[in-house]
Amino acid sequence: MNPSLPGVLFGLAAFASWGFLPAYWKQMQAAQPFEILCHRIVWSCAFVFVILCVQKRGKEVVQVFKSPAQVKGLAISSTLIAANWFVYIWAVNSGRVLETSLGYYINPMINVLLGFVLLNETFTRMQCISLGFALTGVIYSLLAYGKLPLFGLTLAISFAFYGYCRKRIQVAPLPGLFVETLILMVPALAYILFLMGKGDSLFFKDPGLTLWMIGAGVVTSLPLLWFAAAAKRLKLSTIGILQYLAPSIAFTLGVFVYKEPFSTHNLITFACIWTGVALYTLEFVKHHHPRETGRGAAAGREQDRM
Repeated sequence: MNPSLPGVLFGLAAFASWGFLPAYWKQMQAAQPFEILCHRIVWSCAFVFVILCVQKRGKEVVQVFKSPAQVKGLAISSTLIAANWFVYIWAVNSGRVLETSLGYYINPMINVLLGFVLLNETFTRMQCISLGFALTGVIYSLLAYGKLPLFGLTLAISFAFYGYCRKRIQVAPLPGLFVETLILMVPALAYILFLMGKGDSLFFKDPGLTLWMIGAGVVTSLPLLWFAAAAKRLKLSTIGILQYLAPSIAFTLGVFVYKEPFSTHNLITFACIWTGVALYTLEFVKHHHPRETGRGAAAGREQDRM
């Protein structure tokens, strides 16, 4: 078997899972987005804890807590990822799946912009052009509708800052996710118990919805495991191309499954974004040596998606 084939399969599984996440959140529309977020945090923490125990990686978590700087950094990143998760769930369950896909198409280019502003990285000519097309799409959306695609921009920017924080902290994905969700678990669990005490929660009242909420921990954590496995086996350029599978699936769901409005204005906005994505991808592939492994991706892209 080609040694890269398992990596491709792991990568496809990870990005396809992230792409189909809107279909998962749609199953919980009866619940409020903030309650869904709290369940996602609590059950993710529990599921990752089990995985860490099975893999006997408790020492990695202990090492994190021995570093106040890492704990402080993860407290900041946990706030960013919680905001990202909340906006994503809110957007999906309010009929804006298309806008979420736009946000994750833009995200890699926001990463480039953050690198320029915060890390003193330089732009290549092609990156400037790709950013220009993305900006044109956003401006056109503003002119056409009189408002910005706030859900998409919030997702792109919050996830970019989250990735920046995680890159600086340099904690492995699973221990990092566990500490992040552990930091958030107390207020999340308190809110769930508060709703249940008031009788305003469907948790345990609706068996189907209860299972969907518990499963939120699995759909959050498993794709991360698959991504980590892919990143160890694949070239960075391959990971860079595969990442667009997720927003492409979300786009398809929004247009063809959930029948969200897709006008000529939407087409022009997305055409600008897609052009920027294509140029960005060409530049990305061009500047990564074909023999480079995905290990760099594990450090730079170990982001706990949506």
